[in-house]
Amino acid sequence: MYCEHFGLEEPPFRITPDTRFFYSGGNRGAVLGGMVYAITRGEGIIKVVGEVGSGKTMLCRMLEVGLPPHVEVVYLANPHLRPDEVPQAIAAEMGLPVSAGADRLQVLRTLQESLLAKHADGRHVVLFIEEAQGMPLDTLEEIRLLSNLETQHSKLLQIVLFGQPELEQRLAAPEIRQLRERITQSFELERFGAQDVREYIDFRLRTVGYRGQSVLSPFAIWQVVRASRGLIRRINILADKALLAAYTAGVHRVTAQHVEAAVGDSDFSKNHRNWGFALASAMTALALIVSALVAGGLMQAQSVQSHRQAADIYWMRLDDALALVAVDASRSKYGAVAEAPAHAIDGGTDMEGDSRDEGSLLRDGSPRFEALGD
Repeated sequence: MYCEHFGLEEPPFRITPDTRFFYSGGNRGAVLGGMVYAITRGEGIIKVVGEVGSGKTMLCRMLEVGLPPHVEVVYLANPHLRPDEVPQAIAAEMGLPVSAGADRLQVLRTLQESLLAKHADGRHVVLFIEEAQGMPLDTLEEIRLLSNLETQHSKLLQIVLFGQPELEQRLAAPEIRQLRERITQSFELERFGAQDVREYIDFRLRTVGYRGQSVLSPFAIWQVVRASRGLIRRINILADKALLAAYTAGVHRVTAQHVEAAVGDSDFSKNHRNWGFALASAMTALALIVSALVAGGLMQAQSVQSHRQAADIYWMRLDDALALVAVDASRSKYGAVAEAPAHAIDGGTDMEGDSRDEGSLLRDGSPRFEALGD
């Protein structure tokens, strides 16, 4: 609906994973590269942990296209399987001729023969287990037993466990300590920071043909950061709805008001950060920064160069805290951001633009407040 309004070739924030929209920032590129290396080595079990909506499925899709041609990916999407159902499910995914009434030993024999044939042909099979935190302990133990399928020198089946943070608790159970000991590589999908959120949104917009200045104002970015808690799926939902709100208002600049409207229209809005607590946290952070400045003796730097470098770092951190204070102060004065005048949020500009130049912004997109001295 808003694509033509913003000059986009297609909607940029669909939540269905599409490898064209893979963003390598926020440690995603590093995790992808590390996983490709670990899988091609073919040793041990790999674990990937990330919150709901952090991009685990997208990572799976990227692995499919990024792994060498000789690596064959098999998915196990249903974690609620009994131990005896796991070999059957894998065999079915591999297209093996196994009857529904075959017993476990028959299925395992067929599976092993197929894996041996693929190994002899120079092929390597990797099993992706999604939502592994939901697997019963005895099913996880069956997964460990499957990792025993091997030749004298190589594993026949590489196993990757994808799960939410609860997977860590599951693997801590004493009953499956043998499985835990076989995990040779562990990766975590981190939440996005403010700079990652800004770059991610710009990246997706430019992927679908946008060529103008940043669509979201600095405070709009901060709203997305705080409401999404750095989770990709939430960022996509909020950005999509905020663009729609701006389109409905007939403007080409997404402001904090539009993002706030998107937050209120989202199912996860009840988890949105408490604003009074945010203000208190920002003020506390500001006090800590000032205390650290005094304790560190910034003004006693040994050289002009080191003084300026330290000052730059200080003001950048101070700006981050003040940006939070500014947004929260507007809430205290006007109530919900959606009801506040535009100048209270976006520095005295209307919703069509933002008068601040790039020099007034931090690298992460947050507003820069002028320092009191050089």
